[in-house]
Amino acid sequence: METECFASPPLPGASRLWRLSNLIMAVFFGLAGAVQINDPDPGLWIVVYSVPASLALVISLNPSVTDNIVWRSISDLHSTACVVGSAVLGYSLLTTAQSNILHEEEGRELFGLVIVTAWMSLCRNSAKNSLGGFHLVVAIFLCLSPFVMWLYIYVNTEMRASWPAHCKTVI
Repeated sequence: METECFASPPLPGASRLWRLSNLIMAVFFGLAGAVQINDPDPGLWIVVYSVPASLALVISLNPSVTDNIVWRSISDLHSTACVVGSAVLGYSLLTTAQSNILHEEEGRELFGLVIVTAWMSLCRNSAKNSLGGFHLVVAIFLCLSPFVMWLYIYVNTEMRASWPAHCKTVI
């Protein structure tokens, strides 16, 4: 059961902000899936990002869909796979990382899986909890963080210089 310190009444416009956040994340996940076409294993990563893109898009159109058993099952299965993938990539990074984990392919993949898992968890819990206060702040933070990371990476030419060729041709 959720503690009362995180429960708060919904803010005016919170529903619209939640829908907009899901639309933004659907766009982000869609873009993340699209740029995987030049990755050494594109099939895996296109699916990793296309599933949450689709689920977030559906929520942006109808937020109550998170109560649907099909939506919840797909979300749970995908989140479980992402958690397992995160554990594998995390272990790989611990044993082989040489420098900043964002310089490592596995580090960037790990951050993607963490964002997917966090967003799916927030979406899954949105049916039970009113999205006000704490939940809405977390949603906005998660919604903006991928774009801030992309901007940071775009500006940081030193970081991009050490990337493999397939990463240098992305957006």
